[in-house]
Amino acid sequence: MDREIVELYSDYLLSSFGQVTTTGMSALLDGAYSHDQVTRLLSTNDFDSKTLWCMVKSTVRQVETDDA
Repeated sequence: MDREIVELYSDYLLSSFGQVTTTGMSALLDGAYSHDQVTRLLSTNDFDSKTLWCMVKSTVRQVETDDA
């Protein structure tokens, strides 16, 4: 899995207002990633809660505190 594309896609989703498309993301990035690359990544991977936790666990551990 290309972590950079996943991170860009999640940033794109979080920063967008309204409907989003992989074509729109590709256009926003001036074609750095084609919509086919993003679509293939999304359709060939399981993005369940376990996968998400594995991706963010190290960041969560860095910023967590005893009171939260």
